[in-house]
Amino acid sequence: MQSPVVVMGVSGSGKSTVGAALAQRLRVPFADADDFHSPENIAKMSAGHALDDDDRRPWLESIGQWLADHAEGGVMSCSALKRSYRDQLRSHEPSVFFVHLDGPLEVIARRQASRPGHFMPAALLESQFATLEPLDADERGGVVDVDQSVDQIVDRSVSALEDGVTR
Repeated sequence: MQSPVVVMGVSGSGKSTVGAALAQRLRVPFADADDFHSPENIAKMSAGHALDDDDRRPWLESIGQWLADHAEGGVMSCSALKRSYRDQLRSHEPSVFFVHLDGPLEVIARRQASRPGHFMPAALLESQFATLEPLDADERGGVVDVDQSVDQIVDRSVSALEDGVTR
């Protein structure tokens, strides 16, 4: 039995690209948390305003339900920046494994700038870094450097899953 995986990190870290490639490698379903946002959340972010925890709560509930529905394997790309958000996801599916795509602000900003039309403006990137709470030792997951090819990131993610934990 496989656990569901959340590919997490700040906007522009490659969550969607890596998540889709990882799901393909693992032969499990993939979902992007961006598709779970309400129209109100998208409008708020598009206007340059960060979501607050009240905005995120119903969004995280629907993501958590998807994870529970895919307890035997699935990959979700989701920022999951705070421990409390990850706890909310784990309340639906305790076996979830987090792959944290990590990298310096400059690398992520360069990647984000190459994504025209995305609803997350680059101006909010610094606030995402400020909000980010790295995985704690008691959280199932691993950290993977984003400054490498997608194939290398997926390889390291698969290794982290097989090992159970890498930080």
